[in-house]
Amino acid sequence: MTDLNYPFYKGPLRIGIVAGEASGDILGSGLIKSLKVRFPGAVFEGIGGPLMEVEGFNSHVPMERLSVMGLVEVIGRLRELLGVRKQLFNYFTQTPPHIFIGIDAPDFNLELENKLKQAGITTVHYVSPSVWAWRQNRVKKIAQSVDHMLTLLPFEAAFYQQHQVPVTFVGHPLADEIPLYSDQVAARQELQLPANKPVVALLPGSRGSEIKQLGQLFLATFQRCLEQYSDAYAILPCANNARKKQIEALLSLPENATIKDRVKLVDGQADQAMIAADTVLVASGTATLQGMLLKRPMVMAYRLAPVTYQILSWLVKAPYVALPNLLAEQQVIPEYIQSAATVDNLAQATLANLAGNNDWVETEALFLKLHQQLRCQASEKAARVVSQMIADQFIK
Repeated sequence: MTDLNYPFYKGPLRIGIVAGEASGDILGSGLIKSLKVRFPGAVFEGIGGPLMEVEGFNSHVPMERLSVMGLVEVIGRLRELLGVRKQLFNYFTQTPPHIFIGIDAPDFNLELENKLKQAGITTVHYVSPSVWAWRQNRVKKIAQSVDHMLTLLPFEAAFYQQHQVPVTFVGHPLADEIPLYSDQVAARQELQLPANKPVVALLPGSRGSEIKQLGQLFLATFQRCLEQYSDAYAILPCANNARKKQIEALLSLPENATIKDRVKLVDGQADQAMIAADTVLVASGTATLQGMLLKRPMVMAYRLAPVTYQILSWLVKAPYVALPNLLAEQQVIPEYIQSAATVDNLAQATLANLAGNNDWVETEALFLKLHQQLRCQASEKAARVVSQMIADQFIK
């Protein structure tokens, strides 16, 4: 049953989508599922991940090819990325979709959207770049590139409204999917973790470059925690098989011999790993939002290539990096960036969480309030906007 009647298009509706990483794959799969209700038989193609492919999406190249972190790291892959973008542009201009949706990956998608819009194709960008935090003048390019912006966070929509860019705040699908309350006992049983031992969840990221920067740091931090909590365990969810092999290689190093049997690797299951944990050590990004929605004590860390970090430090104006802190407009979880991301700092903050944070009751209540604010049926709301934009093309 659809909320609009579409008798005016013939043949399969074609919707182009490009998602650049695991978080975009989650958003894309939910959006496709909602759009298929409105447009049975629609063709979805471009670049996406396994969750989108389950919904019938046709990915022209593996999504992993777009998952690059940092300015310096992009330079090393620039020729390949430009080639992929040119290939997509040629394909979509030769066989134009009824609408194109870029999900996150702004450095890749916004330029593609700009060219497709110039070619007469309606464009949507789903997930705002951090334009409110740095390089605010990019909003002019965004206005030229997209017909509509879909934001996950309320303060992002307010920014675009100030700059007269068509925008809709849709909330976050994770807030819809994650229950307001979770069961730690059941999560530990499912993951076969001890019921009464300290558990630390380690989430160093879903990209290979993130594991390279943070993997050993997180393992060393857990090793330091074992000095005070000798019966503790760690649970580390691996985003895919490639990341699992990276972590296994780290665990096989001599310096990790004493913790190898205390670190349990699992395929995916990031939500369950965080629920099972007493505290979470996490990389910056969507995982911090997951931790907030799951109401878990967290410590956030992030490292970039030195040149990348130096450039960003000149440009970024936001007071915080972690999404829970940005949403709360105050520091509710500790965040350690670059040189501050040391074993000493991370272990001290993680141990404090294991010992029991005195402010946790208030923080948990705040996390619940923010969860409810973001619970807007995001995939359905985004699909409604996209559907109306498609309908408008036929009505013109």
